[in-house]
Amino acid sequence: MPYTTTDDGVALHWRETGSGAPVLFVHEFGGDSRSWRPQIAHFARRHRCLVHDARGYPPSGVPTDPGAYSQDRAVADAVAVLDAAGVDTAHVVGNSMGGFCALHLCLRHPERVRSAVVAGCGYGAHPDVAAQARAAFLALADRYRDEGAAAVTADYGHSPARQPLREKDPDGHAEHLRVLAEHDRVGAALTLRGVQAARPSLYGLRAELAAVRVPVLLVVGDRDDDALDATLMLRRTIPGARLAVLPNSGHLTNLEEPALFNALVEAFHADVAAGRFRP
Repeated sequence: MPYTTTDDGVALHWRETGSGAPVLFVHEFGGDSRSWRPQIAHFARRHRCLVHDARGYPPSGVPTDPGAYSQDRAVADAVAVLDAAGVDTAHVVGNSMGGFCALHLCLRHPERVRSAVVAGCGYGAHPDVAAQARAAFLALADRYRDEGAAAVTADYGHSPARQPLREKDPDGHAEHLRVLAEHDRVGAALTLRGVQAARPSLYGLRAELAAVRVPVLLVVGDRDDDALDATLMLRRTIPGARLAVLPNSGHLTNLEEPALFNALVEAFHADVAAGRFRP
């Protein structure tokens, strides 16, 4: 297993598959690097696919210092993986927590991002729900600390935005639950506190987002109520951003509709390569 060590001493597990133009996949809170299996199986035929497990997600290191977890750290970790792979610039694809990371890569390190696919991004971002979402993240962190991942999975894994996966692909949903149940209780709790609950509001970043010139494709499910409003705001704010709303889909679009998701990303990458993106 390849590892790289971050500047604060955390071991990050990463791997690569295939060859060609590099694509970095960044996973959501409820998943890990395995959540991108359908995409890696598809894109590795023509691309060099990079994927890593975020800090707090074994086999990556699980620091116990709360200060080791933040949105900035998540971005720095993604850059560390690109550095370890010797990649100057890559297409970045992220879902949910990974979508936030992809956006912040566009803001902080645009020179490293060839394009960004931002899926399922926006939970808790709207000012009307920000305080409620923060309280929910902190409460969930307490549950991970006190009860462990298996107990949390029993209801978190069946939340409304995750139900479309169960309806469409029961076996895929069962695999998703297995991944959830394997979360490290310390890593999950500290990720919720330091990344999810403390990240800056997307609505507070609109001036910076309006200056983004990286090609961006936004993907959201029409049943992912917690991400819809923020995704529409991003579409109106990021110059030239494209939007794909997947019908009868929830929070896990890449797993619910892998063929459609892959086709959308592939067409987007082709347009970027051909210079058809116009900010």
